[in-house]
Amino acid sequence: MEYYLGIDAGGSKTIAYITNEQGQLIGQGRAGAGNHQTTGLLAGEQIGLAIEQALQQASIQRDQLTSSCFGLAGADRPADYAILHPMIQSLGFHHYDLVGDTMIGLRAGTTNAYGIAVICGTGTNSAGMNPAGESYQCGGFDYMYGDFGGGGSLCIEVFRSVIRAWDGRGHSTVLTELLLDMLHYSDVHTLFHDYLDHHYQVPVQVAELLFTAAAWGDGVALDILAKQGQEIGKSITAIVNRLQMHTLSFDVVMAGSLLTRGDRDWIRPQIEQALQQSAPHASLVKLKVEPVIGAILRAMEQAGRHITPQVYKQLYDIGSLTTVQAKEQSI
Repeated sequence: MEYYLGIDAGGSKTIAYITNEQGQLIGQGRAGAGNHQTTGLLAGEQIGLAIEQALQQASIQRDQLTSSCFGLAGADRPADYAILHPMIQSLGFHHYDLVGDTMIGLRAGTTNAYGIAVICGTGTNSAGMNPAGESYQCGGFDYMYGDFGGGGSLCIEVFRSVIRAWDGRGHSTVLTELLLDMLHYSDVHTLFHDYLDHHYQVPVQVAELLFTAAAWGDGVALDILAKQGQEIGKSITAIVNRLQMHTLSFDVVMAGSLLTRGDRDWIRPQIEQALQQSAPHASLVKLKVEPVIGAILRAMEQAGRHITPQVYKQLYDIGSLTTVQAKEQSI
């Protein structure tokens, strides 16, 4: 019997799946943030915890794994890999595939050998690969280095929009009422001074208020979400230009909770517009399975296993976002 391990570690959670060669899920684990850029050595601990849970559920030992793939947020530069390889090896792995989380999102979202993936979850990132096997990553390094958005930044956009509406620099917004309710304050004056005096950080969950406000037609929220879409579109255009993919037919896979679960055509139209201008033959597709499925597929391919339609179906069934959400809600 063959066993495959896939890891998806991001800025808020780590997911581990173990399947057999038929693509049947026999073990899974879940832990906290696994991005070493934001959590340091704790990332390795969380990844290890998720793996141990999956191994225990599968009732197998680590040395019984045929192949493993780690799709890690923060696997961006050689300096990152110099940290991540020793971290993974310290967990008892010596033969494995290590890629950024964009690459497992791409593999999970398309059966093509090339394409582009964009992630908008806690953070943002994008990467692509052309038919020649050349790859290019655009972004993933935070606002100071050119990025915009993701939950970790959009929560601040919400907060500052409320402050600006209060002090007269911005437009009135229903985000004010929503934010005060979420953070348990009676008024913005108290919120402002409490956060300023105690150097509090805005919780990432605040970003979710944008979707509530947008559903109510709030102009401030709609503008922020439109800007998010424009920025993702710029990243896609940059990848298309760098990899000379203008005339190709390929999939652009959208991953991350803000794109796959929160957006109701507030972000997507701006992405579609940019894609139509830069690569009109490309298709924009929403990732419908957990990105960890892409890690399982890469682990199988690394071991030389041919992936049949039956295996694809099995993996897509167990990795369906609808299925996963239903399981989480039942816990």
